[in-house]
Amino acid sequence: EVSHFVPEKPLYEQGFICMQHLATLGYGIGPGGEITTTVPYFAVGVIHLISSAVLGFGGIYHSLLGPDTLKESFPFFGYDWRDKNKMTTILGIHLCLLGCGAFLLVIKAMYLGGVYDTWAPGGGDVRFITTPTLNPIVIFG
Repeated sequence: EVSHFVPEKPLYEQGFICMQHLATLGYGIGPGGEITTTVPYFAVGVIHLISSAVLGFGGIYHSLLGPDTLKESFPFFGYDWRDKNKMTTILGIHLCLLGCGAFLLVIKAMYLGGVYDTWAPGGGDVRFITTPTLNPIVIFG
């Protein structure tokens, strides 16, 4: 997407998917919601490529050279699909990791650069969230 970016056209007309989501996090955005630099988008793309390569090589290693089951080598990572306790433990760990990710987003919005607000005066701007809504009726209503 970075290599095909045309600053004069809106992102939705260019068929982009990732750049507007990074823009809502406030990366590379200047006054009035204009994209001023594409360096953060390029950096995120490179990080994703490297991470996917590491995960891919890890998958190839474990399918070709790794042990058949992890239960003998690493008992913590060994599991059986019929073991309800282990399945709920795996689900719980993943839910905790998702909660940590959501908390990191809150920290970024409140203290580390803010997020893009489309309703800010002047056509939208990146701002800090100073008074978050904590009322569950407003959030879920």
